[in-house]
Amino acid sequence: MHSSRTARSQQRTHTRAYSLISLIAMAIFRALARRLQLSTRTFKVYTRTGDEGTSMLFNAERRAKDDAVFQALGSTDELNACVGIARAHAEDCEAVAPLPGQQRVALHNPLAGLVEQLGAVQSRLFDVGSAVATPRSRSTDAQLRRAAFGDDGASSADELERWIDAMDAELPPLSNFILPGGGLVGASLHHARAVCRRAERDVVPLVREAECEAAVAVYLNRLSDYLFVAARFAARRIGEEDAVYQKARVRGG
Repeated sequence: MHSSRTARSQQRTHTRAYSLISLIAMAIFRALARRLQLSTRTFKVYTRTGDEGTSMLFNAERRAKDDAVFQALGSTDELNACVGIARAHAEDCEAVAPLPGQQRVALHNPLAGLVEQLGAVQSRLFDVGSAVATPRSRSTDAQLRRAAFGDDGASSADELERWIDAMDAELPPLSNFILPGGGLVGASLHHARAVCRRAERDVVPLVREAECEAAVAVYLNRLSDYLFVAARFAARRIGEEDAVYQKARVRGG
């Protein structure tokens, strides 16, 4: 009986302690939110503010959803999703070794390095989106600093080039056009490459009109090269060969 009362008393003490911790945590969060000028209201995915066909940019400007900026943002978002699919397929890859009796044993993921690179690319694409969503002619200096793709745009492209060169060293020279393929990973990377080209085409007019940093277009241009080489690299690592283009023979009537 005594032990039961003691247990209930300890439970009440723990409950009060957890409640106190929760209150302290909430107070800290509210203080930080006030300092950062953030809303402490519960975040909801739906806002209904775009029901009439407009949406808000990072500089708080509202534009029609078919505006050129949102076209570029949509392509960039789609590209990030495609890279995510390719990354998920790459995570599932395993190198296998044959054993007597036709048994196969998993060794390791031969695309572990590629998985890490694709994760870094996805994060960088968020930076691309921030820069695109902050038109330079309609944003304050503070907003531009916050969303800047940065002077490291060139270094980001340089990083992609280093990754390309490292993968290229393992690949046979390319002497023919190849068909998009190479298993799920390779095909997904080829798909991402094609979407990347579209994202670049959507960003180029914004750069030409000085609404977006030139480094963003440079990065997307180099990224499409990276995705092409990554597709070949991934296919070779998992034992797939390049599917070579062959001109179709047209039969005479």
